[in-house]
Amino acid sequence: MRGGTTIRRSLWRWRRNPLRRREDVLEAWILLVVWFVIAVAGPVAGVLASHAAAHSAAERRVERHPATATLVSDASSNPLSTGTTGGRVDATVRWTAPDGTRHSGRIPVDEGMKAGSRVTVWTDFRNQLTTAPPSATQAGVDAAFMGAASSFAVVAAAAAGYYGARVVLNRRRRAAWAHEWEDVGSQWGRASN
Repeated sequence: MRGGTTIRRSLWRWRRNPLRRREDVLEAWILLVVWFVIAVAGPVAGVLASHAAAHSAAERRVERHPATATLVSDASSNPLSTGTTGGRVDATVRWTAPDGTRHSGRIPVDEGMKAGSRVTVWTDFRNQLTTAPPSATQAGVDAAFMGAASSFAVVAAAAAGYYGARVVLNRRRRAAWAHEWEDVGSQWGRASN
């Protein structure tokens, strides 16, 4: 019996009540929509974002190809160079594309590598240097993170929208109460004279 009382009490905004205001009904409808968005749109956004991230990672794995490049000069650290980070320096490498054309570019390599050393580079469909595609594990983690972040963003936006609407509705309620108190106060003043 206690559960029925709780449900009846939680649905007070839906009952006929002389104290119920339009703002109360509007707030109840907004809350219902927000719960629907949280229950349905949040998970859907998460799944869609996760699939989009996984698809993007799969495309990058298909579009990028490894190539063996040769280091043009010794990879030594130069205090004037700007490409030194954590034991790696930018160095010029050359490679031959599958179509036979020769290319060159700069990539970070381990400091101290000698000219003629072979390194693996990643190229795109135009044979331009690019970063390595994500591994299957990394793509899965990225997809899960994007799904969770998207779902959280939808839930946060819905909650913020509800609380923003509630602030506006509370202002309207307070203004209506103040107006009604003025009416009642003016009637009290007339009755006492």
